[in-house]
Amino acid sequence: MNQLTQNSRQSLSPLRWVPSLYFAMGLPFVVLNMVSAVLFKDLGISDAQIAFWTSLIMWPWTIKFLWSPFLEIFRTKKFFVVTTQLLSGILFGLAALSLHLPSFFAVTIAVFAVVAFSGATHDIAADGVYMSELTTQDQAKYIGWQGAFYNLAKLVATGGLVWFAGFLYEGFSAVGAATFDAYVRSWTVVLAILCGLLVLLGVYHVRALPAGGGAAERHSLRDGLSGLKEVVGAFFQKKHIWYYLGFIILYRLGEGFVMKIVPLFLKADTASGGLGLTNQQIGLYYGTFGAGAFLLGSLLAGYYIAHRGLRRTLFTLCCIFNIPFAVYALLAWLQPQSMWLVGGGIVVEYFGYGFGFVGLTLFMMQQVAPGRHQMAHYAFASGIMNLSVMLTGMASGFLSDLMSYRIFFLAVMLATIPAFVITRLVPFTYDDKPNDK
Repeated sequence: MNQLTQNSRQSLSPLRWVPSLYFAMGLPFVVLNMVSAVLFKDLGISDAQIAFWTSLIMWPWTIKFLWSPFLEIFRTKKFFVVTTQLLSGILFGLAALSLHLPSFFAVTIAVFAVVAFSGATHDIAADGVYMSELTTQDQAKYIGWQGAFYNLAKLVATGGLVWFAGFLYEGFSAVGAATFDAYVRSWTVVLAILCGLLVLLGVYHVRALPAGGGAAERHSLRDGLSGLKEVVGAFFQKKHIWYYLGFIILYRLGEGFVMKIVPLFLKADTASGGLGLTNQQIGLYYGTFGAGAFLLGSLLAGYYIAHRGLRRTLFTLCCIFNIPFAVYALLAWLQPQSMWLVGGGIVVEYFGYGFGFVGLTLFMMQQVAPGRHQMAHYAFASGIMNLSVMLTGMASGFLSDLMSYRIFFLAVMLATIPAFVITRLVPFTYDDKPNDK
C-alpha cells in the first residue's frame, strides 16, 4: 500500500465521499436505462423502439473492461471520476437542446450513447477508488451505503424527476401548449437539472474524493494494449471463473426483463393491460414509497452481510432480490386502482431490490475481482453483468408486445429460477470475514 493511499484513508471518512460518489454513478445509468423510456413514451415513440434503443445504448457498460487498463496507467482514478462527471453533465445539457430538433429521437439517442461511454468510464474509476481506499472489512461495512446511494439516484430519477416532468407538463399545458410541445419543454427542464447536478457533484469531488492510487508505471498505448491482453487472460484463469460468470449473468436475469417494461406498464392505459398512471403518480410511488423501502433494504443488507458474512447470506439475498418481481405479475392481473395497493407492491419490490442487489456487488468485489488487476477485473465482471441486463432489455419490448403484460410478467418469474439454483451451488474462492461469528 502506498503512502498516498494510507494518508487518504486516515484523513477522509468514507461517508464524505462514498454516498456522493455512488449517487453520481447511478444518475447516468438510471436516466439512460429507465427514465429515458418514460421520456420517449411521452414523445410518442413505440414500446418496441424504446426498449430496443434504450437497451442498445447501454453497451458501454458491457465492454468497459476494454479500456479499464488504460485508466490504471494514466493519471489518478480521481481524475477520471471528476472529468466524466463534468462531461456527462454537459452532455445532458446538449440532450436537452436536442429534444427541439426535427429528428429528436435519433439525435437524443446518439447523445445518450456518448453519455453511456462517459458513465461507464466513471464507473470503472469510481469502483477503483472504492476498492483501493477501503479494506475488505470496510468494503463490507460501507457496501450498504454504496448500494443505497447508487439506487437513491434511481429513486431521485424515476421518482423525483419523472414526477417533476409531469408537474411541468401540466403547467405548460395549462398555458395553452400542445401536448407534444408541453412534454418537450418539461423534459428539457429535467435534462437541464441533470446537467447541473452532475456538474455540481464533479466540483464537489475535486476536494472530497481521495485519489484512489496513482498511475501505474506503464505509460504507452502499447503498454496499455499489452495490459489489456494480460487482464483478459488473467481473468479467465481465475479459480471457479465459469461458475462466477454463470452466477453474474443469472442473478439479474429477471430484473433485465422487467427493467424497461415496468415504467411502460405503469403508464399504459388499462385497456392495454397497464395501470394508466400519470408521470406524477409514478414519481410519487417511486419517490416516496419506493425511496424509503429501497434505502432501508440497502442499508440493512450491508450490515446484515457485515455481521454474518457473504457466504452465509448470499442465498437469502438472492431470494429477497428475485421473489418480489412477482409483484408486477399480480399488478398486471389485478390492475388495482388503489394507491395503497400499487404503492405497497412497489414497497415490496424495492425493498427486495435494495436488499438483494448489494449481494451481487460484494460478491464481484470479494470473489471475482481480487488479484493484481482488481479494478479491471471488477469492470470486466460488472460488464458481463450488464450484458445480461442489456440483451434481455433489448428483447423485452418485443416479448411484452407478443405476450401481453400479464403473460410477460409470469414468464419473468420462470426466468428467475436459474438464479436460485446457481446461487445455492456457487463456490467461494476467498473466505469472507464477518464482524461477528
